[in-house]
Amino acid sequence: MTMKNHLQQLQKLMPNQWLEKLQYLHSKLLWNWLLFAGSQKLGLSQKSAMVFSPHQDDETFGCGGMIAQKRALGIPVVVVFLTNGAGAEALNQDAQNHIIETRKQEAIKALEILGVAATDIHFLAKADGGLKKLENEEYQQIIKQLSAMINYYQPEEVYVPHRQDCHQDHEATFTLVKTAIKAANIQVDFYQYPVWLFWRSPLFILLKLQDIAAAYRVAIAGVQEQKNRAIASYSSQLQSLPSGFVKQFLNDHEIFFKTED
Repeated sequence: MTMKNHLQQLQKLMPNQWLEKLQYLHSKLLWNWLLFAGSQKLGLSQKSAMVFSPHQDDETFGCGGMIAQKRALGIPVVVVFLTNGAGAEALNQDAQNHIIETRKQEAIKALEILGVAATDIHFLAKADGGLKKLENEEYQQIIKQLSAMINYYQPEEVYVPHRQDCHQDHEATFTLVKTAIKAANIQVDFYQYPVWLFWRSPLFILLKLQDIAAAYRVAIAGVQEQKNRAIASYSSQLQSLPSGFVKQFLNDHEIFFKTED
């Protein structure tokens, strides 16, 4: 049995409240270490940005402050959602459609708070939970679609979830976008943002120090309240997310990891 399987078994046996307390402590310790010792200060750049989000809320949790600061200065920011956000539960089509539309409207509202116009928001509506299971034809189609969007907008910075973010759609988004950038043949500053990384990846077990190297901290105190309001817009999601998980994003910094290759 692999270490990952051992951890999954342990999580099943541990009461939820204790598991959440442990995850919150782990996340808080990692955030504090990165903020005060393990990261470099990164000032806000004047570069245009594209944010790729697997689900409707990841962009706000991971990049909401950066987005708000850039938009306040009139810097272009485009946000692309890869999945429809329907979730993995076995629901009838009407119920799924309701969830999809609810999350879409929440995303539009959240990004309006952050300063992104509806015309700069794109919904690719791929199956939630299916980005790692794309058949070859659909895989090639999404790479072509992403590459065309990147070529059209010509962003100077691209933001994706961390490559080890402990969610299949998040990790697949990293790979898909990186492949699309290569196909588009353009040079960009490539940043990874953590969503589930600190919550689900135990340090020195699943998460290695090299996975969180090249960390940068961005101060967002001036737009912190704005970001918090945008997070609150995702009311359908906040009902099911652990409070400690949400709390880690209600602070005055964001963490990014820069990829050079």
